[in-house]
Amino acid sequence: MEKPGSTRNVGGIEENILAILDSSEAKDNQDAYEDRITFLEAVRAASIVPKDGTPPTYAMFEAIFSILRIGKSLELTMESFRLLNELDKRFPRIYSSDVDNSTSSSSVPELIVVEEAWYPFASSENASNERGATNNSGGPVDSSGFQLLIQDLADATDEANFQASETKTLANMLLFQYLINVLEWDFLPRNRIYKETMNWVVLRESLINMLLVSRKVNQKSLTKDCLTIMCNLYQTHAGFTDDLICSKKSVAQPAEKFDAAAAIALLEIGNNTCIAMQKFLVIIMELDVSKQSADIQGSTTRADGIRSPLLEIILEELTYNKDILDPFLQVFDEPKWKLEIVVKYLWKYIAKPSIRTRRSNGPPDDDASFNGALKCFSNITSAKSTIKKIRTEVVQLLLAHGFQAHLSLPCENLLVGDTSTSDGETSSGLLVEICENIISAFKNMKAADKRMEVLSLGKEALFTAATIVSAKSQYVTGQLQIAIGESLTRTEERA
Repeated sequence: MEKPGSTRNVGGIEENILAILDSSEAKDNQDAYEDRITFLEAVRAASIVPKDGTPPTYAMFEAIFSILRIGKSLELTMESFRLLNELDKRFPRIYSSDVDNSTSSSSVPELIVVEEAWYPFASSENASNERGATNNSGGPVDSSGFQLLIQDLADATDEANFQASETKTLANMLLFQYLINVLEWDFLPRNRIYKETMNWVVLRESLINMLLVSRKVNQKSLTKDCLTIMCNLYQTHAGFTDDLICSKKSVAQPAEKFDAAAAIALLEIGNNTCIAMQKFLVIIMELDVSKQSADIQGSTTRADGIRSPLLEIILEELTYNKDILDPFLQVFDEPKWKLEIVVKYLWKYIAKPSIRTRRSNGPPDDDASFNGALKCFSNITSAKSTIKKIRTEVVQLLLAHGFQAHLSLPCENLLVGDTSTSDGETSSGLLVEICENIISAFKNMKAADKRMEVLSLGKEALFTAATIVSAKSQYVTGQLQIAIGESLTRTEERA
């Protein structure tokens, strides 16, 4: 954490740097553009370049953020975006203190919050100013402004001529990415502290929680727009890739039909917006998990509000709008939550056991997993029962993406056949079992529906599963041969 310089020194730097920007307020031309670039460079020179650089003042942060929000040119927007992110990394607003494990085994990290730090979000403590913050295009973003930003992105990415999108849409994407970075950097240290202390107040005061509890945020509408943006950007990315390939093959192509530079910029910014959107969804789902544990402990109050878990809203959207299921599973690649979504989606349609108790509305605890869901396709009868409720194409997508997510889990990154520890044996054995169940599920679905065509994604999953099973089989055979050889050697020696 960098320490600020003296008050007099900081005040002098602020006055000199802001003077550059003040001279351009009445202009809207090339001179104003150059003044803003000079201002951003001056802030970087004072705060980022020196090892003992001083953090910008509140007014300087506001000015940089105003340049990002107004977005008069793509270069200004990108430069202000980069500078804000670099400043937040250099001078974090919140962080956890390091703990010396040698002093006390029971010590827990302390959450350090920088007092009077600037935030791009309007303070919830001053609700009377929220309307003004929303209307001020260059000021901080309040809950209404945040939802409106996402609505604008959903509308913009849904347009047929999105490839020729104006600079303002790209600026909004960068603004959204920055806001998500701020939410993430605020949430992660708080959630780590919460898991160690179980102090719900730490998370109650997080930016993401205060944003979501606002009555001005419609979470269902917000979630729907988030999924729309991710799916639209994924499809746009695929279309732009094809256009770039075609443009390279073309000797001469009119600039008005295809702007390669703009396409490449949109590819990068759009892809990073998808990543930011995924971060946003994951943060909310992690918050929901922590809030649920706080509810169980009785740490929450009526002031925390009642909010539907995001996972349930996502499942509802994917269930009733199956057109977005495929692109969503393609673009959402966080393995833990992707697998959770797939498993819960499958269990909505999998036939339940005939004898169930009052508390057994969901899958049994020991089977509430991906492997447990796969076992429900272990015979033709159960497979036929499930595909009566859900199309085989959808089941294939779910199984293939679930398998892909399972393989991507950090805890499963073990070499097939690594049995150096009991955990290795368990993980390796579970992986092989899942692979065998994947193969069995596709086989039984094909037997239950003779007209079923295996999708390319399904073929990839089957090939991967068969390869892993084969590798494990060869490993076991090799180990058996080694053991037999050693046994024969010992027998010969005794003889």
